[in-house]
Amino acid sequence: MTIGVLGLQGAVREHLTSLSRLGIPTRVVKRAAELKGLDGLVLPGGESTTMTRLAAGELFTRLQELALSGFPMFGTCAGMILLAKAVDGGRAATLAAIDIAVTRNASGRQVDSFETRLEVDTIGADVPAVFIRAPYITHTGPNVVPMAVHEGSVVMAREGKVLVTSFHPELTDDLRVHRYFVETMVTL
Repeated sequence: MTIGVLGLQGAVREHLTSLSRLGIPTRVVKRAAELKGLDGLVLPGGESTTMTRLAAGELFTRLQELALSGFPMFGTCAGMILLAKAVDGGRAATLAAIDIAVTRNASGRQVDSFETRLEVDTIGADVPAVFIRAPYITHTGPNVVPMAVHEGSVVMAREGKVLVTSFHPELTDDLRVHRYFVETMVTL
C-alpha cells in the first residue's frame, strides 16, 4: 500500500510524518503521473484557492477522475474544501468527491486559531484537534456520515471512501484519524 500526499503547498511534511509513523509508504504528488500506483491520497491543509490554481490542468482533471471513481481521499482543512461538492460563496472549482457544502474560515481568522479535544464517532473520545482558519461543514448529503461536531458545527465527515476534517490531525501526535483513513477508507 502506498498513500500519496498532494504536495502543492500546506502541511505536506506533517502528513507524510504521520503516515510514516504508521509504517505506511508515502509519495509526494505534484503531477498527474505521480498519482499512478497509489492506494489513497491525502489533500492537506493550506490555502484552497492557491492549491486549486497550482493543480490546474492535467493534475486537476486526473484528481476529478479519481474523485468520481470513488478513490480513497482524505482532506484536512483546505483539502476538505477541495473535496467538497459546494463552497458557500465560493467560485473556485472543487473535486465534488463528498456531498457536503462548507463555509471557509468559519472558525475565524488566523488569530482565532485554537486547539480542543473532540469526541469522534468510531475513533474515540478525546481526539486532539487543531483548528486554523477552519472551514465548517454547513450541509451534508443523505449518504454523508457526520463523525465529529464542535459547538454545533460538523467538523469531520465521511462518505464512501472519502474522509474530511475541518481540523489538522497531522499537527498532533495522535495517529487515530490517519489510522482510520488507512484501515477503513483505503482497505474498504
